Order: sequence, then structure tokens, then C-alpha cells
Amino acid sequence: MYDELTEVDIRKMKEEIEYRTREVRPKIIEDLQTARAFGDLSENYEYKAAKQELRRCDSRLRYLKRMIATAKVISASGNPDKVDLFDRVEIWYEEDEESEVIELTTTLRQDAVKSCISKESPLGKAVMGHKVGDRVEVTAGDYTYHVVIRSIQKGEDDESLPISSF
Repeated sequence: MYDELTEVDIRKMKEEIEYRTREVRPKIIEDLQTARAFGDLSENYEYKAAKQELRRCDSRLRYLKRMIATAKVISASGNPDKVDLFDRVEIWYEEDEESEVIELTTTLRQDAVKSCISKESPLGKAVMGHKVGDRVEVTAGDYTYHVVIRSIQKGEDDESLPISSF
């Protein structure tokens, strides 16, 4: 299995790996050594917290490296009439009689609060490749609803969108 990522996603992950390796991890190790010097490790909260932070940092590094190793590099197809990656799409929810503008992104840069929806989410999968005016069925688990694509504003890979953290 692979993750579909853009070149920008991969570059941002490499930058984070570099930052964590050169700056964050050495600082955590220094904090760990300082906390260890306080003595009795069984009751030393600073030591436990520093160890936990080191594990979290190492886990993030492993995650990023694995994502890069398994990535399939993708880009927008460039079709001007169909919904594609990084497009801003106005959709009409028939059931709620409401419209919303979403931006389709890679899974790594999704942020529902900012209406950046993963192209692999149920809504993202449903609207990808459709045109203005299409009525699309969205299935999320056992729930199914319909949306109408009202407009498509073509976009490009916005480097300002941060990659997700955990």
C-alpha cells in the first residue's frame, strides 16, 4: 500500500525530519540528561516527561520516513472542467439545503475546520472527476446523501497548507 502525496507534501515532510533531527531531538536528549541528574528516577516527573517527549519525537520521525518511503507522487490532472486536487468546490447539500465551499487536498494536509477535505474522504472521493451541475451520491458508512456541484474554482498546490501532526 502507498500514500498518494504531492512533491510539496514530501518536501515538507523532509523539512520536518531535518528540523526534528537537528534541533528538536538533541534538545529533548539534553533535557533528558538534565532530568536524569536530579536523582531518584522512580519519582522524577521531569525524567518521565522527557522520555515521553523523546518517544513522541521518534515516533513522528518514523511516521514521516515511512510516509515518504511508501509515497506515490501525484499531481492535479489539469482538466479544466472536472473537480481535481486542490480545487475549491462549492457544493449544495440537498438534504440540508445549504451550500459549502471545500478545497480538496491530500490526506496529509486535510483540515476540516478550514474546509480542506481529503480527496480520499467519502465526500472527496464522490466529487473527484465530476463537473459543475453533477448530482453526486456520497456514502459515509451506512449513511448516504446527495450533493450538487455548483462551481469549481481551479486551484494549485498551496504550499501554505501545513502537513498534519498528531
